Amino acid sequence: MKVRVLSRYGRTGASSRLRFISYEAALRDAGVTMEVMPLFSDEYIDALYGRRSKGRHAAAGYARRLGDILSPGDNDLLWIQSEALPWVPWAIEQQLLPARLPRVIDCDDAIFHRYDSHSSPIVRKLLGRKIDSSYATASLVTAGNSYLAERARAAGAPNVEIVPTVVDLDRYPQAKKTDGIDPPVIGWIGTPNTWAEYIEPKLDLLQAIARENGATVRGIGAPATFRENVETIAWSEETEGELIADCDIGIMPLSDAPFARGKCGYKLIQFMACGLPVIASPVGVNSEIVEHGVNGFLAETDREWADYLRRLASDPELRLQMGVAGRKKVESEFSLQVWGARLTDLLVDAVVRNQL
Repeated sequence: MKVRVLSRYGRTGASSRLRFISYEAALRDAGVTMEVMPLFSDEYIDALYGRRSKGRHAAAGYARRLGDILSPGDNDLLWIQSEALPWVPWAIEQQLLPARLPRVIDCDDAIFHRYDSHSSPIVRKLLGRKIDSSYATASLVTAGNSYLAERARAAGAPNVEIVPTVVDLDRYPQAKKTDGIDPPVIGWIGTPNTWAEYIEPKLDLLQAIARENGATVRGIGAPATFRENVETIAWSEETEGELIADCDIGIMPLSDAPFARGKCGYKLIQFMACGLPVIASPVGVNSEIVEHGVNGFLAETDREWADYLRRLASDPELRLQMGVAGRKKVESEFSLQVWGARLTDLLVDAVVRNQL
């Protein structure tokens, strides 16, 4: 069986790497070959996060994507990340996609809110129901959480499965500091854009708590920030596991907004995979991943954030206890080792059902 993947990015893009590329070995073991055709290049990502012009990279990507759609080869399945042609109306995209191939649509973000909540009434009219229409005509929709799955079902998708974003346990070593002697590190991982959106509004609070405890706030993948008790480190796929394991507490603040409710809690899963306790906003799937008081804490107000940060920063025994519980949960529910075979079966079944 051959699968053509129409992903948004290549390996450098976290969502494409985690939702598609990381499954390559599991699929290959089952006799399934995958051909990954990214829409946007690594140069586009560099321009995006460097706040430089990305127009020519985007144009080249769309031209390349048209070729990938119009020449589907001898593949048996199209596996699409959210949509094949962003910002193109569904009527056009549907005409371009090969009708003979079953389609699996994967969604790990509330991408539909980019259109149906847009400030422009023209965008809302032309594109507001685009993602819903693609769900309704897909053989299978794989959703990263229940919020996304509910939207797909409401849109009329005939087959919806929740597939969480998972980690390869082999890439996440256990936390190194368990004796509580060294000052704690409060860790976060993400992109410059998500740092600006979710961490900067809480940075004064985080810095104050860190100063109280002699701790450090570590932003992996964050832009350079020159603040006392705050350090930022460049992200790389090769070093992220070690950098996380060198932390003591993982955090994931979110605003309770529609787009945030569609996030898949991957940061939490990464920290828990390294055996670290977590603190998160009770938004979307975060409330399912974090068992309050067991593997971490759910914090809604600034006072709660401060209280739980102080508690974990001062109690290495509690950090160890919660970290062990978090690691066990990732092993059983959020690991590539568990989900590799499950997702393979879902893709194979989508092809088989199309042939009946």
